[in-house]
Amino acid sequence: MEKSRIVEELKPFFEPKGVAIIGATDKKGKVGNVIFENFKVNKEKGIFKGNIYPVNPKLTEIEGVKCYPSIKDVPEDADLAVISIPAKFVPATMKDIAEKGIKSVIIITGGFGELGEEGKRMEQEILQIARENGIRIVGPNCVGVYVPETGVDTVFLPETKMDRPETGAIAFVTQSGAFAAAMLDWAAMANIGIGKMVSYGNKLDVDDADLMEYFMYDDQIRVITFYIEGVKDGRKFIETARKVTPHKPIIALKSGRTEYGAKAASSHTGSLAGADTIYDAVFKQTGILRAEDFEHMFDMAKAFAKCKLPKGDRIGIITDGGGAGVMASDAVAKFGLKMAELSEETLKYMKEKFPPHAVAGNPTDVVGDTDAQRYKIAIEAFVNDPNVDVIVVITLFQVPLLDEMELIDILAEYAKKSDKPIIAVAMGGKKTEYYAKILEDKGVPVYLTPERGVRAAAALVQYVKYLEKLKE
Repeated sequence: MEKSRIVEELKPFFEPKGVAIIGATDKKGKVGNVIFENFKVNKEKGIFKGNIYPVNPKLTEIEGVKCYPSIKDVPEDADLAVISIPAKFVPATMKDIAEKGIKSVIIITGGFGELGEEGKRMEQEILQIARENGIRIVGPNCVGVYVPETGVDTVFLPETKMDRPETGAIAFVTQSGAFAAAMLDWAAMANIGIGKMVSYGNKLDVDDADLMEYFMYDDQIRVITFYIEGVKDGRKFIETARKVTPHKPIIALKSGRTEYGAKAASSHTGSLAGADTIYDAVFKQTGILRAEDFEHMFDMAKAFAKCKLPKGDRIGIITDGGGAGVMASDAVAKFGLKMAELSEETLKYMKEKFPPHAVAGNPTDVVGDTDAQRYKIAIEAFVNDPNVDVIVVITLFQVPLLDEMELIDILAEYAKKSDKPIIAVAMGGKKTEYYAKILEDKGVPVYLTPERGVRAAAALVQYVKYLEKLKE
């Protein structure tokens, strides 16, 4: 597929000129009202630049915005339709959308293939209309699309109950709408930027492969993450993944790994989960990084979003706590990485600069009476050492002589100017969380434990090895 085609087909989902909300209502808390409010508020903030066209034959206006009796009556600039009406009315509405000439549709409504044969019949009717008229569909049975940069927000959980994350370099795609909502809420709290989120539910039309290809051409997106219950078109998925992974990392969290999970996936979105060993093999063949759980997926994604790629698998550890250094060293072995053998020049440099009780080595322990400048000496030495590929900096912000902001500025400076990835680990409570957020805002990923930090580094290394293998 040519770039122009996939970008042209899916662009209205993320940057519509005008959105028609079919099922918009003035009844607070209803799905159609929350979606309308999302767009209205974002337009008032100047984020959403398009026009909003609520569609409801029973209303003439909603909160001062003109309401249209039918999709056929909305102005011509509407290029995205969002449907939140009962399932039985959706096929007829799709015919009206086709007649109107709108080519992008998000069907929020559930009650289709996941409920049985009648639902599957309606899905096929909708799909046939779409195919005959060149319409692309996200859904049904989903929460749709969230793009903080353009103000597209079809997530029908109000902001009073669910926070939205800021924009970032991560694309997140999920079958589960509940997972999408929970993830966005969590990402907002964890200060993880999401560039684009797509919840595609039963993925009647737009699927994993379409989205990963679109994101390959999206300059904002640096890493693509998927929550997958099952893949319908395996060949298309594999071919597209092979096309995308040489350009951008893809991370997948695949559920339905067990017999019980597979059964639950089938009743959730009608997915055929399939043998988990097959997915494992496909992921390895295509270079997709498999996440073990939700936390692992975003730990990896955060590293790709903020770090440069390493040249190898040798890890250098700097810490102000000996125990944390040991934990990180264990993690290096656990995740198949190597402890870097520091050069004689590096060791000599640090010993000359450090007080006698600090430990120059790997891990380098700047110990509990450290200040920010001692960290700077160690980071400078590791950056200049050709035997170090990834630098993991563990800091206990709690130590008394450490100027937190000075260290944050040092880490951000080296993360920017060094060609090596720098990963930070900060363990602690609310005060640590405060400084970790500042550090992440300055572009350095921060993890709560040494193991999570090293595991994120392992993902960078795994992807680099995959890229190197492609060159062989």
